[in-house]
Amino acid sequence: MKWITPLILLIIFESFADIFAKEYSLRNSPWFWTGAISLYVLANSFWLYAIKSGSGLARGAVLFSVASAILALFIGLVFYKEPFNSTQILGMVIGLVAIVLILWGDLRPI
Repeated sequence: MKWITPLILLIIFESFADIFAKEYSLRNSPWFWTGAISLYVLANSFWLYAIKSGSGLARGAVLFSVASAILALFIGLVFYKEPFNSTQILGMVIGLVAIVLILWGDLRPI
């Protein structure tokens, strides 16, 4: 499971890139645009390594998508006070269940 670390780094850098993108949309600063693009490129370099290390395209893409969506909802809610509804919360809970089910076979008892 050496692909987990690059996948986590992908999600982290992608989340920061999303914050820079949101700031660019609010302030129209080329610095935020450059930061967002740079972080997206950095994040996707970890994606390439995760695929090469055995995440698989389908499993890695689903884990990335669900985790990124949950983080984006959290960032929008906490930092930008964006409105959300019960359907979005339900989607987040279902997403968390999806992550657990996808990783179920890889989880080892401690």
